[in-house]
Order: sequence, then C-alpha cells, then structure tokens
Amino acid sequence: MGDEYARFLIEELIPRVAKQYKLTDDPNQRAIAGLSSGAICAWTVAWERPDYFRKVLSFIGSYTNIRGGHVYPAMVRQEKTKPIRIFLQGGAKDLDNQYGNWPLANQQMAKSLAYAKYDYKFVFGTGGHSGLHGGCILPEAMEWLWRSAELIKD
Repeated sequence: MGDEYARFLIEELIPRVAKQYKLTDDPNQRAIAGLSSGAICAWTVAWERPDYFRKVLSFIGSYTNIRGGHVYPAMVRQEKTKPIRIFLQGGAKDLDNQYGNWPLANQQMAKSLAYAKYDYKFVFGTGGHSGLHGGCILPEAMEWLWRSAELIKD
C-alpha cells in the first residue's frame, strides 16, 4: 500500500521508456495488470494515481492481510469514487491461510466496488491460486477493459 511503486513507474520507468517509444499521456488509455500480489499492486497504483492509470486487470488479487491490503474494501466504500475501471477475477479454490481467504477477499472487493459504483466486472470461477482461469478469460477481460462505449470520467 502507498504510492511508492506508482512514483517509481511515473517518475523513473515511464520517462525512460518514453525516450524510445511513443506513449500516451491519457490516463484512460493506460492500464496496469497483475496476478496475486501483483494484482493488489496494480490496484494500488491506480488507486494512488488515477491521473496516470485508470484501467486495472486484477487476477486472483491478494486483498487479504498481506501488508494491509485487506483494508481496501473499506477504503473503496468510504472514499470518493475514483475514475478507475477494474476487471477482477477470482476462484473458489483460491488460498485460505493465516493472511485471509482469497475467494472471500475478492468477493468483498467486488461488493465494495459495486457499492461505490465503480466501473468493474468480477468473474468468479472454480479454480485455485493459479493463472489458468485468468489466462482463459484474458481476451474477454481485455475487451471489457478497453471497450470504447464509455470513457472513464473524473
């Protein structure tokens, strides 16, 4: 949690890449993705800096008590809705350990996003903590994230 990774991307990585490649400045055209702890990291980047990233792909996200990630559902409900579109994927046989229950955490995150009226989609399958289900639905997820019918508004 926090803005450290977002600052690294925005202040260090993106400017270096932009020297060699043409990158957009439009946050509606920028996405960030991750699986497991990478998913909550991707969400954190968009949460902290929606002025740079507004699309998130979150597969089997670790919205559990690993470094405080379990607080996101409450934060989403209590803070002003941010201009973020997120595709969540989770599985019924995902992890259940001392840090929390991944299936329940992803369901709680989805319910919080719904409550706060975020532009989100949640696909819940039967799988465990692997990229198999996410990989199978990746084309659907990308089409949904990049649909042009609606722009993400401040």
